[in-house]
Amino acid sequence: MADLRSLPVPDALAGERVDAALSRMLGLSRTRAAELAEAGRVRVDGVEVGKSARLTPDGWLEVELPDPEPAGPVVVAEDVPELRVVHDDADLVVVNKPVGVAAHPSPGWTGPTVVGVLAARGYRIATSGAAERQGVVHRLDVGTSGLMVVAKSEHAYTALKRAFKERTVDKVYHALAQGHPEPTTGTIDAPIGRHPGNDWKFAVVADGKPSVTHYEVLEMLPAASLCEVHLETGRTHQIRVHFSALRHPLVGDLTYGADPVLAAKVGLSRQWLHAMRLGFEHPGTGQYLELTSEYPADLAAALDSLRDAYR
Repeated sequence: MADLRSLPVPDALAGERVDAALSRMLGLSRTRAAELAEAGRVRVDGVEVGKSARLTPDGWLEVELPDPEPAGPVVVAEDVPELRVVHDDADLVVVNKPVGVAAHPSPGWTGPTVVGVLAARGYRIATSGAAERQGVVHRLDVGTSGLMVVAKSEHAYTALKRAFKERTVDKVYHALAQGHPEPTTGTIDAPIGRHPGNDWKFAVVADGKPSVTHYEVLEMLPAASLCEVHLETGRTHQIRVHFSALRHPLVGDLTYGADPVLAAKVGLSRQWLHAMRLGFEHPGTGQYLELTSEYPADLAAALDSLRDAYR
């Protein structure tokens, strides 16, 4: 419900423009006061007035202030035992994120988050960045498991953000793609943007952002191929979108065209995608830090079920 302010015109402001007077009386910026008047939210003696109207002596001013914008997503401290810390020092913490945990709060997401887990465990992280994603220098999808680094110091936040932007971080994923990509080693260089028909999906589109994915098939299996993937850029859903564009969607990725029968056969309820290696120059020591992560149980079981078909 809007906040209605009703007050007499002070003698000292008689003859002033509406926008200037509102700015002084209510502590608004003059631009914001002008916007209220132009929106028909300001009345003098019951009559709507524009921003340049002059206030009359002994007049009665009414201003309808809209509700404040809702606050952004809030970090909720909630532990998830499956989330493991694999490296921790004064500058940064690296976690092995399980499926079902988001990087940070966002509109519409009510589940656990990496920053929420760290808060529940008493970690103090960098204050740089928006309130709900302070310390976050890169993200993994909710349905993607693996390694993720969070900055604890302001210096580390700045240095790591720059490193990701300048593409000096080595991000290596393993992905199980449907079918057998040809060639078995290649680069997908195709721009990614919002899907023209579904705002919550992404797609290869002509006016998208430059996106580059390098891949190599490590193992061919019945109906699928285990691939090692290196990201040169870091677009949302990049690996999933690029492999879907090749007509080899990731096993289990029903959002981007995977076969639901195959997903059910190997027992997957999410895309087979894991951030298994992360390497970068440590912002504090200057030494190269490289960490690796084993496949989680659901991905390992799905892979084994396909390998069993050869036995």
